[in-house]
Amino acid sequence: MIKVNSVDSCLHCLTISDIPGLIALSDSVGWDYDELEIHTILSIGTVIGHKDASGTLLSCAAIIPYDDKLASIGMVIVHPSTQGKGYGSQLMKACMASVSNDTTIMLIATPEGEPLYKRLGFQTTSRIRKFIAEHFAPETPPRLEEHDEFVIIPMELGDFSSVVELDNAALGSRRSLFLETRRKQATTCLVAKNSSGKIVGYGFAVQGPVNLIAGPIVAESSIMAEHILYKLTQNHTGRVRIDVPDEQTAFHTYLEQNGFTQVSHPPVKVANADSLPRRAGTYWAIGAQIYG
Repeated sequence: MIKVNSVDSCLHCLTISDIPGLIALSDSVGWDYDELEIHTILSIGTVIGHKDASGTLLSCAAIIPYDDKLASIGMVIVHPSTQGKGYGSQLMKACMASVSNDTTIMLIATPEGEPLYKRLGFQTTSRIRKFIAEHFAPETPPRLEEHDEFVIIPMELGDFSSVVELDNAALGSRRSLFLETRRKQATTCLVAKNSSGKIVGYGFAVQGPVNLIAGPIVAESSIMAEHILYKLTQNHTGRVRIDVPDEQTAFHTYLEQNGFTQVSHPPVKVANADSLPRRAGTYWAIGAQIYG
């Protein structure tokens, strides 16, 4: 839990009652956090912010600690009318101080935030690619090779422990609370099972105010990730967003060949470590930039 000291008397730990203010703050910088997403963030992490004397929210930031020595910072917003007053630095320092010195802290940086993050000791370790499709509807599912034997089916409650283990290997850290909360928020939850019935992949899709967000997606191969994405979006007719780790080049190519456009390429930065935890190469799409 973040402790707010008397020096930063206008810095508060935020609650569900602050959701309208957080949505307004998000709107002020052109972001699209909605009530459901903020509920999820408050359920799994801590959100802090500055308020003025009338109680109006001027800034916010969230830190989400995972089960073992990894935490993610996101939703770092300072209202345009109050930028340049040091609020961002105060927010970041409070978030960083809330976890142990041996906890790796990650974030995905905006261009505006990069100078601050660099001053606070964050190093770039990789990048992600944000893709948007106005309408993603391939006429046929991706082609299977002869050796690709799996089925994509709806996730059942009994599948959850296997999904947590797959995600742990993919991310390099266990995040069971995030997955449980995100599962409840998602519009579609799928698993991939091999010919022996073992779960070897999974994917979520969450409807936001503007985009259907596809992710996280964990899979043994690019082909499996493509099939999971196809199934996640099969009945969707609007915009789709997916954020893909930089190293998954085969998946980038598939997306670009099927109506997605890359709209940004932000850096993944870490503090308290030189790199992210070791990953298995099976992480094809992140849940959202705040979750890493």
